[in-house]
Amino acid sequence: MILAFGEIMARIAPPGHLRWGQALPGAVQVTWGGGEANVCASLALFGASARYLTALPKTPVTEAMVGTLRGLGVDVSQILWRKEGRLGLYFVEVGANQRGSTVLYDRSHSAISLAEPKEYDFAAALAGIKWVHITGITPAISEAACRANLELVMQAKQAGASVSCDLNFRKKLWNWQPATKPRELARQCMAEVLPYVDLVIANEEDAADVLDIHAAGTDVNQGRIDASAYEQVARQIISRFSNVSRVAITLRESISADHNNWGAMLFDAKLGKAFFAPLDSRGQYEPLEIRDIIDRVGGGDSFAAGLLFALNSPEYSDPQSAIAFAVAASCLKHSVQGDFNYVTKEEVVALMGGNASGRVQR
Repeated sequence: MILAFGEIMARIAPPGHLRWGQALPGAVQVTWGGGEANVCASLALFGASARYLTALPKTPVTEAMVGTLRGLGVDVSQILWRKEGRLGLYFVEVGANQRGSTVLYDRSHSAISLAEPKEYDFAAALAGIKWVHITGITPAISEAACRANLELVMQAKQAGASVSCDLNFRKKLWNWQPATKPRELARQCMAEVLPYVDLVIANEEDAADVLDIHAAGTDVNQGRIDASAYEQVARQIISRFSNVSRVAITLRESISADHNNWGAMLFDAKLGKAFFAPLDSRGQYEPLEIRDIIDRVGGGDSFAAGLLFALNSPEYSDPQSAIAFAVAASCLKHSVQGDFNYVTKEEVVALMGGNASGRVQR
């Protein structure tokens, strides 16, 4: 079973591609989302055993939220219910063409931001767990959440579990120490976490923001990625943190809000080799071209879930199959509205096999 720890929020968005000024006053779409919860939802939809740990206030809204996760098959038995603290919110305005999407957070004084490490029963949460997944989002929420996140990974390693960490740098969140700039605070806090991590997951920018490790020949703002440069990024991460055995990096080239090229790399320290996906007929890296994107929020989480599922499945656990599965899963997420990746293992496997036409299945 895989355990993930972090904050789940209500995601509020205008219908379609409307802007807030157009949509309000009026109806909005309310769904659920949060990096670690998104991973659990995807894992459960793939058929894996997943447990989710968070802190929430007990209200009809949060009970509906937890009911959704439970309905997908996620174990929510270890959630910490608090009297103090609120449900975090985030607001998404979905972009189109050359107008990018925007995210506005409203997470101050949320339950998880207030919960101290001693309030969680980490021993119970870790019972039967072989793998723990965390992100760089949770420690960015507050000092208390940062300490709880660190305590969990320390206990996880003592219990013999593997640990994965998606660096997920969020500049808007790292502000709980006003005298310290967001990148500096992230680097200080994540440097304490990474010595307990086996698998590091990042996007094109995370290693630069969190670890000050930069890929040559890459300009994310211009949508230009040199995929081969990320092998050296992975090697530098492993050189700095010798406990890290694998590094996975998503490679997004953003041509517009609707058109992205998508792929990824998995570096295996034991083999000393980088594996890329997808590959063309000659075995060379060739990213998937994703047009008419429905929703890219949660794309990185769907990648992380796909990778964790594959690495823990005998049929896909070899590095090339694992990275191919993760890329295919996250590619399909771009066709799904909302944070959760409502796709099946069979759909992922079909895309891995080259079935990318989008034809009606009868």
